[in-house]
Amino acid sequence: MQTIESDIKPTKEEKQKPGLKMALELGPLMVFFFGNLRGEWLVGKFPVLATIGGPLLVATALFMVATVISLVISKIVFKHLPVMPFVSGVVVLVFGSLSIWLQDDTFIKMKPTIVNTLFGVVLLGGLFFGKSLLGYVFNAAFNLDAEGWRKLTLRWGIFFLFLAVLNEFVWRNFSDEAWVNFKVWGTMPITILFTLAQMPLIMRHTVQDVSTADADK
Repeated sequence: MQTIESDIKPTKEEKQKPGLKMALELGPLMVFFFGNLRGEWLVGKFPVLATIGGPLLVATALFMVATVISLVISKIVFKHLPVMPFVSGVVVLVFGSLSIWLQDDTFIKMKPTIVNTLFGVVLLGGLFFGKSLLGYVFNAAFNLDAEGWRKLTLRWGIFFLFLAVLNEFVWRNFSDEAWVNFKVWGTMPITILFTLAQMPLIMRHTVQDVSTADADK
């Protein structure tokens, strides 16, 4: 296999506005949670939403709109579309549209399974061909050497597959409300804990930015 190159650099805008980047990635998920939690209230305030379907489908429609807005803002502010939110957004639009059209929320419930499986397979497949694709996702947060990106990519690839299996278990065995709560308040803490668990590896393989090193001299 080829040697993995660790030459992915964050854009200037991503370095300057990491908080905005995170808000744009998490915002649509919070809209989805609110839409499901207050679906009946929203239909009462905006009767046109009743044509979409139940609370979960209303939340799905709002999720789709929020996702598109997030991607547009990302393109304007950061000059490019982030890989993970873009891929996730495409799946949201496809499966969300199917859910609303067929009045079957199964499609939107399977969206996390599809997305996480796709990410896991892509990351692990990239490693097979000597490419550490995770650098395109975390480039604004970390500056690692080639070995660091390789190990981190392997761990995240396996973790994404774990999330896919976990999502399938939850939506097939619990209520819609339980699944939405898991999607918003379960997946995120699990992901945060997993990310924190990678910090020792990240610290061992962090390399100092050349420009920063020159400025410190």
